[in-house]
Amino acid sequence: MKTILFLLLLLPIASPDKPPKAAAVVLVIHGGAGAISRQQLGPEREKAYREGLLQALQAGYALLQKGGSALDAVETAVRLLEDNPLFNAGKGAVFTQDGRNELDASIMDGNTLAAGAVAGVTTVKNPVSAARAVMEKSPHVLLAGPGADQFAAEQGLDTVPPSYFRTDERWKGYQKSRQQDSLRRLPDSSRDHSRVLPAPVDKFGTVGAVALDRQGNLAAATSTGGMSNKKYGRIGDSPLIGAGTYANNATCAVSCTGWGEYFIRLVVAKTVSDLVEYKKYPLQRAASELILQQVPRLGGDGGLIAVDKAGNIALPFNTAGMFRAYTTPRGELVVKIYKE
Repeated sequence: MKTILFLLLLLPIASPDKPPKAAAVVLVIHGGAGAISRQQLGPEREKAYREGLLQALQAGYALLQKGGSALDAVETAVRLLEDNPLFNAGKGAVFTQDGRNELDASIMDGNTLAAGAVAGVTTVKNPVSAARAVMEKSPHVLLAGPGADQFAAEQGLDTVPPSYFRTDERWKGYQKSRQQDSLRRLPDSSRDHSRVLPAPVDKFGTVGAVALDRQGNLAAATSTGGMSNKKYGRIGDSPLIGAGTYANNATCAVSCTGWGEYFIRLVVAKTVSDLVEYKKYPLQRAASELILQQVPRLGGDGGLIAVDKAGNIALPFNTAGMFRAYTTPRGELVVKIYKE
């Protein structure tokens, strides 16, 4: 009997005050990549950008900490960036050649590979929410133009007059960019697909978010006002699943920012996932392969944010700066703008 009692004392005792350790949650956001410098921004604007990024990061991260889904986290973070006139998405979007704001967005669920997107919308207050509605309430992936606006309104999403998106700063940038052509004619003999396109004026791009939730699900979302002075109904990579946005629980979630024509041609977001899945690249290597090698090799620029199924993150960019923020495994909230 004494021996049995002694053995029982050696058995571990479960403590009701110490629940199992919860899975880590991760959120990464971006507010665009480009020719961003301290001299260009100045102290006050830099502070405003940092505060805007932090607010979006905090809101999305709070949802994840409470057990919320990665989808809800990326939508919430991107909506706040769309509402912030500092960024080229939603209010504060750049103008097309004919003086309009045309908005694009996409979202993807890494658990089911469901995806939704809208392009060229003009009256949806938060295009990322319209993209999610396309994913969840329609049989389609991408809706464009007036039809997408109509669909969003029918789903009860907030709509606004087109003038809502206008800001004085973007209008001044539009007037400046009209002095140059955003789509200059290339020589007829230039048929090489790797040719360098003419650089657009006042090029800022895109906001986005990627997340990993407690259930191990990944999600990604991207939203943009596009390229300043863009012509002919131009659509970039942001609403194109696989080019600007991709998420798969088996690999990673990716949101891109930069010169969309090159991201489309390289199918950047999906290619990062493929390198992780088929070549077994670590996330950082896969992301850097696209942003630091393949995109600039063609003449493009930009960056991306990504998180993999293990919670590793990557934030490469080949421009002077990229507005970005992320959470650490210890729960720290980090905001950065310039190269470091």
